[in-house]
Amino acid sequence: MGKYIIKRLLMLIPVLIGVSIIVFVITHVFSSDPAPVVLGQHATVESMQEWREAHGLTGSVVSQYINYMAGVLHGDLGTSYYTSMPVTEELGSRFPATIELAVVSIILASIIGILLGVVSAVKKNSVWDTIGRIISLAGVSVPIFWLGVMMIILFSGTLHWLPSGGQIDPLLRPQPVTGFNILDCIITGNGPALVNSLQHIIMPALALSMYSLAIITRITRTSMLDSMNQDYVRTARAKGLSNGTVLRKHVLRNSMNPVITVIGLQFGSMLGGAVLTENVFSWPGIGSYIVECVQKSDFPVIQGAVLLTATIFVIVNLVVDIIYTFLDPRIKLGKREG
Repeated sequence: MGKYIIKRLLMLIPVLIGVSIIVFVITHVFSSDPAPVVLGQHATVESMQEWREAHGLTGSVVSQYINYMAGVLHGDLGTSYYTSMPVTEELGSRFPATIELAVVSIILASIIGILLGVVSAVKKNSVWDTIGRIISLAGVSVPIFWLGVMMIILFSGTLHWLPSGGQIDPLLRPQPVTGFNILDCIITGNGPALVNSLQHIIMPALALSMYSLAIITRITRTSMLDSMNQDYVRTARAKGLSNGTVLRKHVLRNSMNPVITVIGLQFGSMLGGAVLTENVFSWPGIGSYIVECVQKSDFPVIQGAVLLTATIFVIVNLVVDIIYTFLDPRIKLGKREG
């Protein structure tokens, strides 16, 4: 296990190098000059040149990349063009909000998706199966931004049940302890702030979870149907085991591997920044911040966010592979890697 983890972590190095090269070339070669964007319409040629020199943008692209990677190896992702704050601090201040939204969304998607998938498989070709397939089709077909806008119009604009955006009302914000809003509300015992935080997160979490919910439902149903036709299931039933026991101990457990893979990939995608969801609901996470930085040509933040996203994907995949061994002891990590 230890050797496998080390091997996978070492594989992260070429992945990050490749990602860094791609994003660096896109931002520095194919993008517009950030100097006039940052300095504004009253910038002079001299002031723009001074700004480029101050931010290391006057050398060749190769030398700029080498200097950037030298900083990355020392834990320095650069400095934001606009706030003059380190990129690590900028991303770190927004990452807890993205984690909070991603965790709530993946929990909703996993619980509802697995339940729908199980019911659809057990009640194949029934009304429940039809409902499950309709929900799955809608989840992968309906654009997140459209769903988010419709939810805001219905639950906020028409029914006035939920707030239209944000993470929490500013006057109710709890004393920061962990950086995670809901957790801080619980730790500090701030009941009104907790209720307000939950009200704010319901709509973005539901909107963000719909696509993952649909995928999890379809994968669970397909995997369950495949397992139900296996010989070991017929043998278990021949031994007189109840249908519930067969489904729980034999079918469901042996159907979870592909489901865990999908959950891990979807969670990694959410942690990378739910761009559309965060923008529609004004959620102060990494996704909305990336869009803002793209519009401002804030290259260091964009590069740092992409590297962070790539790192998250690799680590999440590693965790999923480790979970495999607990779900199915027949799987050996070394063989799977090979």
